[in-house]
Amino acid sequence: MSIQITFQLADGTSREAQAEEGDVLMRIAKRDEVPGILAECGGVCSCATCHVHVDAKWFGKLPPPEEMETEMLEFAEGVDATSRLACQIKLAPEMDGLIVHVPESQY
Repeated sequence: MSIQITFQLADGTSREAQAEEGDVLMRIAKRDEVPGILAECGGVCSCATCHVHVDAKWFGKLPPPEEMETEMLEFAEGVDATSRLACQIKLAPEMDGLIVHVPESQY
């Protein structure tokens, strides 16, 4: 089953992406060259360059972040209550339609 993801960019445009169950959001962003998702550590949760804001209507539907992700978010700019690291979001069928916002500070 294909999972549709929308990346809302800071300039007001959006990028649609298709993923499969088990894909990691950061890898989909890198594959589709989404601006602002640098992912400098390659997805091992040792930087915060894949920081995204999960759309409010979706945030509560995701599994909660683990302690390591929460600690790493302390290094990101513009963190808020819906901040997550894209490298820590493993996609599942119930996430079809997920919307995430890429922070302007990562451009």
